Amino acid sequence: MSKKPADGRKVIATNRKARHNYSIIDVYEAGVQLVGTEVKTLREGKASLVDAFATVDDGEVWLRGVHIPQYDHGTWTNHAPLRNRKLLLHRAQIDMLVGKTRDGNLTLVPLSLYFLDGKVKVELALARGKQAHDKRQDIAKRDASREITRELGRRAKGM
Repeated sequence: MSKKPADGRKVIATNRKARHNYSIIDVYEAGVQLVGTEVKTLREGKASLVDAFATVDDGEVWLRGVHIPQYDHGTWTNHAPLRNRKLLLHRAQIDMLVGKTRDGNLTLVPLSLYFLDGKVKVELALARGKQAHDKRQDIAKRDASREITRELGRRAKGM
């Protein structure tokens, strides 16, 4: 479920299709404003970033489309699974994101959701959508590099 690398992060969820569908330009770390039952659900490792994205509205950054299921042992105070969640960034970062997303075809995509020192953080990427031919080029490059490493391994073994 949750993995804890050496840097103290406990990864809750990753958006694996984001790097396939988008060219990542810049990456930011933001805090997430949550309610209690959401944190308890995240501690169980339950979350999905599949259709998630972020928007900048009225000088605030909002995370939309993140599915955090209701807490199993929650009562009437349980949260809505697909509610919009406010992201916590510095004002200068928000102003820069406003300028960059307004200018071109750039969007904000969450790459991962994780715990860092007991607080929930999201790795947010400023990204540009890839066309189909860009995706094919990336796949071809990956296949070529895989074939090169395979051939080098064969030569090292003396085959």
